[in-house]
This record gives sequence, C-alpha cells and structure tokens, in this order.
Amino acid sequence: MNFTLYGYEDHWVAVDCGMMIRQDMPGTPLQVPNLDTLSSLGVTPAALFITHGHEDHIGAVVWLWPNWQCPIYATPLAAGLLRLKFAEHGLSPDKIIVVEPGEALSSGPFTVRHLPLPHSIPESCALMMLVGDYRVLHTGDWKLDAQPLVGKPADAGQFRALAPLDLVVGDSTNAPMPGHSGSEGDVARALARTIANCKGRVVISCFASNVARIVAIARAAQQCGRRISLMGRSMERMVTVARGLGYLDELPPLVPSHDLGYLPADEVIIIATGSQGEPRAALQRLAQRRHPFVDLEPGDNIIFSAKAIPGNERPIERLKKRFTQMGITLFDEFNHPELHATGHPAQEELTTLYRWVKPRHLLPVHGEARHQQAHQALAESLNIAAPLAPLNGDLIHFDAHGLRHQARYPQPPCIVSQNSVVPHPGLETSTQNKRRGSLYLALPVTASDVGWWRIGRLMLDNAGAGALDEDSFSDWLDEQLSDIHADTLAELRQALQPRLINWLAEHMQHLPDVHLQIMAAEMPEWTKPDQES
Repeated sequence: MNFTLYGYEDHWVAVDCGMMIRQDMPGTPLQVPNLDTLSSLGVTPAALFITHGHEDHIGAVVWLWPNWQCPIYATPLAAGLLRLKFAEHGLSPDKIIVVEPGEALSSGPFTVRHLPLPHSIPESCALMMLVGDYRVLHTGDWKLDAQPLVGKPADAGQFRALAPLDLVVGDSTNAPMPGHSGSEGDVARALARTIANCKGRVVISCFASNVARIVAIARAAQQCGRRISLMGRSMERMVTVARGLGYLDELPPLVPSHDLGYLPADEVIIIATGSQGEPRAALQRLAQRRHPFVDLEPGDNIIFSAKAIPGNERPIERLKKRFTQMGITLFDEFNHPELHATGHPAQEELTTLYRWVKPRHLLPVHGEARHQQAHQALAESLNIAAPLAPLNGDLIHFDAHGLRHQARYPQPPCIVSQNSVVPHPGLETSTQNKRRGSLYLALPVTASDVGWWRIGRLMLDNAGAGALDEDSFSDWLDEQLSDIHADTLAELRQALQPRLINWLAEHMQHLPDVHLQIMAAEMPEWTKPDQES
C-alpha cells in the first residue's frame, strides 16, 4: 500500500499513503496501512511527501492523516485529487501544500526535491532526499518514455548530476521484464489505427488516472470523426481535475451519456471505467444491460486498454465472456498487446537510470518477491550492493556500512468500515489468549485453469507461538491450494481457514491466534534454462 517512513535523529517523514481493495472479502472493502507499529515506537511523521496521485499512493491519506495533522506536500494533480477527498470527508485542506515538479523543501534535517519521472499519471516524481551525510533517491513509480504524451521525458542531465548516490529505494514491479516497457506514443498510434478500423460504437476502458491514454483517445476520435462520452465517477473526477490543470486541452466538448442515444453508433467513443471487472463500474453495467442510456449491440467494439491487475483475472474473464455472448468485438492485452503500455521500468530502463545516478546501494521495493529478487540480481550485475528484499513491517538500518535488517513488526490488516478504520474482521488480537501467541500468514497466490498456486516465498511470522516446521507447513499448504475449488479469493480464504486451524491444532502444542491474509500475485513468466530472465 506504499506507505514508507524515513527517520533520522528522531525526525520522521512519510512517503505516500495508499490503500488496496480487498478482493478476498465480501463487499471488496478498502484496506489501509496499520498504524500500531508507529504508535508502539512513538513515531509521528512530521511531513507526508506524495510521489503521485494513484490510489495506491494517496488513497489512505484521508483515513490516517488525521492522526498526524502534518503538512502534505504534493504536485498539483495529486494535490487536487487529495483536496476532493478531503472535501468529501469534511477535512480542511489547509495542510495540503502544492509542490511544483523540480522544487525542493525541508522538514527538519531532511531536504527533499521532487524530480519528475514519467509514469502512467502526470507529475509522478522521484524524491531526492538529502539528510545528514546521505543522498537517497526514492524513485516512486516510474518508467523512461521518450514520448509520454503528457509531460516531458526524463531529464538525463538532471539525474546524472545526482551521482553518486548512497542509496536508491527503487521500483521493482517490472524488474523481471527484459527490454523496455513501451511508450505512450506507440500506444496512441495503435489506438488510432484500431479505432479507424472499427464499425459501430467503440467503448474504451482504461485506468482513469492514465491522462496520457485519454489524450491519445481524444486525438484518435478527432481523426475518425467520433465524439467522446465519459462513463464512471472516477473517470469524470480525474478529467475534471486534469482539465483544470491544462492537461486535457485537446479533449473536445463531451457528450453527456444521456444524449448518446441520439448519435449514430459509428460516431461515438465511450471512455468507461471497469477494466478490472469491478462489480459497480460502468463496463459491468453495459455488460449486464443495466446502463440507463446505452445498450450495446452486435458489431460494437470494446477495447481493454489496461492490463489485468493480479487477482482480477477471473472477474475480467467473466466480463469478457458476457460481451462475447452479446456479439461484441473485443480487443485486449492478449490479442492486441500494442494497445497498452505499462507504467513501470523494465530491465533496460533500470540499467539506464542506475548508470545515470551511480548508486552504491539498492533497496528493491514494490512488486512481489520474484520482482524484488530480479531487481537484486540486476543491481548486483551493475556492482550495486542489494543485500535485502524487504517485507511489510521491516525496519531497515542504513549507515556507512550499508543496509541491514533491524527488526520486523507484524502488520495486521486494517479495514475501512463505516467511515472508520477497524481491525480485519476475525483478526482482532485476543486479549484473553495472549499466552498462546499469534501466527501471521500472508499467502501470495495466483489462479490457473487447474486451481490455485502459491507464488514466491511463504510470509510467516509466528510471534510468541510455538515452533513450526515451515517446510512441512509449506508442502501442506501447496496440497490444500491444489485441492480447493474456489472462484474468488474470498471463497479460497473461507475454505482454507478451517483447514489451517485444524492442521495447526494437530502440529502445535498450543493453538495460536491465526491471522490469515490471502493476496493476489502474478504467475512467473517461465523461461528456458539458456535464456536470461
């Protein structure tokens, strides 16, 4: 959920404060970072720095910031989105301070400069932190894009001027991917070609935050003589904020959705939310013929200009199946991969940045274990020390001798429920049974045609509980996952939890309090032995 704290001489600052959607729970509630560790350590951030405006980087601010009341520093787009959230929650926006990309400011011993780097949302910035004798670059989410459509390419000279750095805390999301992540300019040209060949309506679903993709659609619509309509609250909100900042000057006057029925089908482009199969999004309403103003017909077209987030594959497939049964032509990442580009760096881009800034050490963050491990291997091939792949709750010490793991603090999930943050239902710490200890298990899984698979290492913390044979436990878990038939993460958790408790009861002298979290992960892309990953 992208909530990182940096401390120096008892002064702490936070970077980003995101949320995630719990797809394994009824109602898909929101999960936010747990603040128990900060409370127990007496840590209160004196400032919150935002790298960019994606929900997994700003979504929890309205829930957690009231505990701190500290200044929030964000670039104009992220600040605008935060102000909307604050207004909805009745919070004063006075502590939201706009920082222009390239600007530096101070908080205690920290001097922090926002350095623009392309990503799939405008104004994404890395943070260059000068503190004591250390020079640390927190990359945030980024890529190197020669044609970002919105914003400028990365300034190589600006980053070369930073060298050498002591530490990079870097994005690992696409570290296993060879080559380059692709350009928004290439996607724009592919969209224009595809839309020009479409007959009937065209519905395009992309992430609302991808303003560059909206610009590309606007240009394609102009070339093809089509008019644009928006569907979905998050899309309308992003367009409103981005337009106010001048990012969507190319967007023509929009057609209200209630007027779409008056236009010929081949004169329409609809930009809709719901590329991840969300149950209440616009795309789902179209698939179920529940939209009040538009009924799709055979021969219409739907373009999924977004990649499936791990864990969303099954609802997306069900959505696509409905559209296929309706006679709709589908374009997606499988039959037309050129219609989307990731916002995270592949190996060629990571190598380029590290040759610019020449870091001595790397701490790989974001992504799953295999992404971090690939990032470590790449760094070491460039003679960059990368000894650690941190987990949630890790406290890392950095000094002249390098990086070392100092402590790990369990991070039980916190759920947003009825305008408050509460412990995960069923995972509350038992005050009556503390003598039994607690077992925290975070299980990364992926779905396949033949069942569920565990991905990466087992994330287990049996704090205060009895000894556990982790090898036997891992083997047993893998057997259970292959045996359980479940369509969703929620069903998988419901089936696995009682089996887990029974196994622990048989193999441990005292049954601990069990805290189970199941997370969606990506299936590794297997390569031949003679290929480099």
